[in-house]
Amino acid sequence: MIILSIFFFITAILYSSVGFGGGSTYLALMLIWDVPYYVIPVIALLCNIIVVTGNSINYVHSGNHNFKLLIPFLIGSIPMAFFGGTLLINREIFEILLFLVLSVAGLLLLINNKSYDEKNIIIKKLNSIFSILVGSVIGLISGIVGIGGGIFLSPILFLLKADKPKNIVTSASLFILINSIFGILGQLTKETVLDKIVSYLPLFLTVLIGGLLGNYLNLKIFSNRALTIITSILVIFVSIRMGFKIFI
Repeated sequence: MIILSIFFFITAILYSSVGFGGGSTYLALMLIWDVPYYVIPVIALLCNIIVVTGNSINYVHSGNHNFKLLIPFLIGSIPMAFFGGTLLINREIFEILLFLVLSVAGLLLLINNKSYDEKNIIIKKLNSIFSILVGSVIGLISGIVGIGGGIFLSPILFLLKADKPKNIVTSASLFILINSIFGILGQLTKETVLDKIVSYLPLFLTVLIGGLLGNYLNLKIFSNRALTIITSILVIFVSIRMGFKIFI
């Protein structure tokens, strides 16, 4: 548990520094450490909520938000995140799906890292129907796997030049927070043993501290781009480790 907690701590620092919760990497780490499969998504989603809540409050308080951009994505994602959370999938399919999620997310972050430091961009207004559809797809994947989905939404918004970088980071944090809540509600419709989660309290404490530290690094020390590159490398490394576990 000590080593796993350290990895959770590092993950929370890196992900929170760029507005994410770290759910995908928490999931992979727990699978590698053979944590009981039936509690893994709930633990990851709870860690997401702990990490991004502080970030979301700080970002919104700073005025870096655009609710008009975010709401259509949430309209699509909220019901699908809940529905996805209710679905039962076996461990093998879950591991393959998570491997694909990590691989795509890591590459998207690495490709789009320059966007985090862009100062002068031409903002394009997105079609609401398009946003709802994209939100629905991300929400479904998020609910099934047990992530918040911001790691997909953020690169998409940057690619589409939907807003200023700081507003996109805020949108991703809020998206993760809300999707994680509804994903947990969906997960709890299954036969999840809540009393088993209490034994993983050290993980929750470490991500709380790591999330606060990551937010500080974001605000005071490193650039968003540098932190995004580091985070993308972490995601790709974990996806490769997952690939070895599944296929070799």
